[in-house]
Amino acid sequence: HAVNRAERDGLSFSVTPANEVAPLLPDLRTISAAWLAESRTREKGFSLGAFRDDYVLRRPVAVVRKNDAIVAFANVLCTQLQSEVSVDLMRQLPTAPSGTMDFLFTQLMLHYKAQGVQRFALGMAPMAGMVTHELAPRWHRFGRWLFDSGESFYNFRGLRSFKDKFLPVWEPRYLAAPPGMATLLSVAGGTGLVA
Repeated sequence: HAVNRAERDGLSFSVTPANEVAPLLPDLRTISAAWLAESRTREKGFSLGAFRDDYVLRRPVAVVRKNDAIVAFANVLCTQLQSEVSVDLMRQLPTAPSGTMDFLFTQLMLHYKAQGVQRFALGMAPMAGMVTHELAPRWHRFGRWLFDSGESFYNFRGLRSFKDKFLPVWEPRYLAAPPGMATLLSVAGGTGLVA
């Protein structure tokens, strides 16, 4: 459905190899800045990547165009053996047609499935698995509070909801840190709460 609707809206999809990304960089930077401004956030860099030229230039980039102009992109992370693909940055212009990201993800999955890739990882959904029972560690309760009410810091719920559309198998990821404030500061630093 997402593909048919997007194609009716005049959207097209392609994957640009890493060695051909440089000419797209100004457009990608503009889209990223517009997305950050619209989302009223800044780069994270904890469990999500940040738009840095050298980082974006190292990997293939999936792009969605409307009338030859790029309206959305995601950088593609692929294992050495091409057994798993994931994305990190995913950004779109505020004026991109509704469903643009659904189209991008669906096309990415179909593109890499045709190349024999076995798994598509949707990436992290930060703070989504934190527990709040009375015996939970403080940093768990803090993480859950961020997920539940931290929309001014980052759209944690929206990211999780978007990824849930693809019926993923969620796997927990853990942060190893010394006890005390180090864990809280690590998590807060990735949310933009501290510099």
